[in-house]
Amino acid sequence: MDAMSAAKYTELGTFLRSRRERIRPADVGLPAGPRRRVPGLRREEVAHLAGASVDYYNELERGAGSQPSEQMIAALARALRLSADERDYLYRLADRPVPVHGGAASHVHPGMLDLLGRLTSTPAQVITDLHVTLVQNPLAVALLGDQSGFRGPRASFVHRWFTEPAARELYPEADHERQSRSFVADLRAAAARRDAKDTEAGSMIRTLLDVSPEFAALWAAHDVAVRRDDRKRLIHPVLGPVEVNCLHLFSEDGRQRLLWFAPAVGTDSAGLLDLLTVVGTQEVVEPSG
Repeated sequence: MDAMSAAKYTELGTFLRSRRERIRPADVGLPAGPRRRVPGLRREEVAHLAGASVDYYNELERGAGSQPSEQMIAALARALRLSADERDYLYRLADRPVPVHGGAASHVHPGMLDLLGRLTSTPAQVITDLHVTLVQNPLAVALLGDQSGFRGPRASFVHRWFTEPAARELYPEADHERQSRSFVADLRAAAARRDAKDTEAGSMIRTLLDVSPEFAALWAAHDVAVRRDDRKRLIHPVLGPVEVNCLHLFSEDGRQRLLWFAPAVGTDSAGLLDLLTVVGTQEVVEPSG
């Protein structure tokens, strides 16, 4: 580690500590507790929120330890409710490239992340306009499986939908055609919202046109429709079919969406969703990539 890198790592630890100390436990859904003697969060609380070991996070705050991965930086930014500028600063301190907007490590707006944290009794998640899952609450993981572990083009559920048959197991076969049309119409609207310099959506569309005749045929139809709400049937590996209303809350620029899943009226889905807290995630197969 050269002198410049050492200085950056020292600043990284100082910066993490300063951001940790400004957050109240209630801001991230944690109880204050009667014996809290430090301002803000404890180190172990940040480690838990970011999915890191306490020892590793302690090393980071001391300006030591191994260089944090891009995924770890993204997790820390979310745990500490960093602004977009603060998130980018953290990447630069760690000598990691700032990720492009829309990828799996995209910054989640703190307000949207706060709202997600308050949705404790319903499955909810934040995705990009290209259907890349950024963060899920525990009930969303229990309902849909862990959708946040994919990287590269596979991070987009739309990409997986048209290239990996296993992705379609989440929906009944009878609904596949309707879902395909809906995904393509929504993707066309998302691509049009992005500026001419953006390459992410265009690259994804070109790939799907090359590898999926189904996608190519639907794209040629030029249908456009933003998914704002949807009634859908989902197949849970333990509970079976669950019929839900999927509702969307959009960020100001339309690049991110908070989705939450409410039981469809006139079905037994309310009881099934309640069972998710019992079933948890232990029966759900997590992604391999």
